[in-house]
Formats: sequence, C-alpha cells, structure tokens
Amino acid sequence: MIIDSHAYCFDPADSLPGYSSVAEHLRWVQTGQAGHYQPAFRLRDRAPGSSEVLAPKNKSDLSTVTDVDFRIDHAAGRVVWTVDGEDYTKHYYPPNLRNCEFTPDSLISEMDYAGIDVTLLHTNPMLGRSSAYLAECVRRFPGRIYSMAPVDEWRIRDDIDAVIRELTTAVREYGLHAIKFNPYGYSVSPEPWDDGFYRPFWEAATSLDVPIFFSLGSGPEPDSDRWEVSSDARSGYLSELSILMRWMERYPDTVCSVTHGFPYRSFLDGDGITLPDAIWEPFQNPNLNIEVSFPVRIGDIFDFPYREIIPTVGEMVEHIGADHLLYGTDMPFQNRHCTYRQSRDLIEKYCTFLSAEERDLIMGGTAARILKL
Repeated sequence: MIIDSHAYCFDPADSLPGYSSVAEHLRWVQTGQAGHYQPAFRLRDRAPGSSEVLAPKNKSDLSTVTDVDFRIDHAAGRVVWTVDGEDYTKHYYPPNLRNCEFTPDSLISEMDYAGIDVTLLHTNPMLGRSSAYLAECVRRFPGRIYSMAPVDEWRIRDDIDAVIRELTTAVREYGLHAIKFNPYGYSVSPEPWDDGFYRPFWEAATSLDVPIFFSLGSGPEPDSDRWEVSSDARSGYLSELSILMRWMERYPDTVCSVTHGFPYRSFLDGDGITLPDAIWEPFQNPNLNIEVSFPVRIGDIFDFPYREIIPTVGEMVEHIGADHLLYGTDMPFQNRHCTYRQSRDLIEKYCTFLSAEERDLIMGGTAARILKL
C-alpha cells in the first residue's frame, strides 16, 4: 500500500469557510507568499521582483500586512499584488490550480494516476481552517483520504479553552485522524512551546490518542522579548529539536512525527547536504518519526532524479530507520518541481540501496502503523 503522508485539499484562496471574513483569508495567503522561496516576478515582462513587501516576519500578526491590493486571479490561478502601478505574482500555488483551489476530486485523480492508495491531509492557516471541510473530504473518499485536525496556535495563549474545544470536536466528533502543530511562525510569544501556557493544551491534545505532527522551523531569536525568527537557521532548528525532545519526555505515550523532513536548505554543502550529528539525537526516542520529502523543499535547487540528496536518504535510513520514515509530497505544491509519479520514483527506483522491506516501510508501512490503518 502506497501512502502519501503529506497532501492538501483546500477551497479557493479567497473563500470564506473557516475564516471570519474573506479579507482575513486573503491576509493569511498574503503572509504565506511573503517569505516563501519561490521567486516573485513582474507580470508585464516576467522581470524578477520581490515578495518581501507583502508582510513582516511574524506570520500571525495579520494586522501588519501591507496594502498592495493583494488579490486572486481566478482564471490564471495565481495571486497578484500591485506596487507602484506594476502587478507582481509568484507561484507558491502551482500554476495549474484554477482559483488557487485543490479539491478532493483533483487529489484523487492525481493519486489514481500516480498509483497512490492513501493520503493524509495536512493543514495550514493559508489553506483553510475548517475541520468540517476536512471531514467532508474524508467522507467523500473513505479509505483513500485521511486528515489531520487544524490548530490555531496563535490563539492558545489568550483563547486556550476555545482552541481545545475546537480540537476535541475535530477529533472526537468529525473523526479526524491526527493533529498538526506549527511551532514556528504562528506563535505570539518566544516562550518554548512545550510548557508554560501551552501545558493545558498539550494535556488535552495528547489525551485524544491520535498522532501529533510537528512542522518545526528555525525557532525564535534568542533573548528576544517577542517572537522573531532566529537569524541562525541551523542552531534555531536544533533548538526546536531540543524542545521536541523535552515534549516527548513529558508525553511518552504519544506517537509523533516531524513534517517535511529536515530544513535541507539550511544544510546545503556544495552539491549535497551535510547534516550535523546532533540532528539525529531526538530519533533515539521510538515514538518519533519523520517525513521523507525532498522535491517540495529543494526541487528548485536540484533537478530530478535528485541524485544529490540520495546519500541523505541513506543517512536517514541508517540513523533513524526505515520503520520511522514516511513518504510525503506536499501535494499539490510539489508539482512546482516534479510529478507525483516522479516523487515515488525517487524512493522506489533511484534509492537502489534500499531493501524491498525498507522501501515498503517508507512508502506506506510507517504511515500505516502511525495512523493505525
């Protein structure tokens, strides 16, 4: 069974469900575009542009996004903004998504063509905040689509009871299968996310008996009195792993996983990737797993079949074990760089050092264990 542990379904980028207003949804989309590595360009002549004008570093402070007439070009399926009378865009959304929408029907079509049996939907504030929508995707395609429950991380400090109620409803009533937590970028405080005012949330979340998936980033700037992204991405990420290790010690019965794999862009070394020894330490805990996902993170740097990263896959198998690695794609966003089938081929055809058992674990066995399929 082939399981993609990382996919999305979402309504149009200027839709209402899950948001207080269409304007709020667009502000989330605008902040999402601001810091993403995909290049911006001027529509008139495709000359390079910049998306830094769109929003500050703190992604959860939507009140500070800039007024650049940010909007959705529905026919072309892309975002557009205007600076000094010139229109700009970038393709964080792949260019073939009309309305910047990806329906469960579209996902199933992609899955069928690529031979994917099951997918696990992830969540992101830019891409929707409605557990009811995600539950409907699952209902439409039972046994094919599973889903995580969203968490409004930025509301935990000031509205924790409501966040807990919403999460409990998503898992207990809607039947969603996992929890997605984004420590990076959606916080309102530099306080470590494993304790403090987060503690009641974690007590409730771990009691739901579903796996928890963490999207780790670079952490906050050290000694800052407000949330500010660390200027040292490598050490910031290792600090996030240290927090995760403390979290796992406190909740030893909860299965968890790191999404996207490692932040490979921060560890590029010539024509390859060099990962520090410390990065493997958290995986001594048998509850921790990690996604094997390269095209969506560095597909703009290396070309298919990504031979430069194959040694890194080998390191992950050696230090973590194939039984703790999950194939994931970030569909439809990986389509910016390769096809769905090619993301399979990367593991199944080009990682020739894998045994048949290791390959089967990465391509579905680990995810099946975590999701209790």
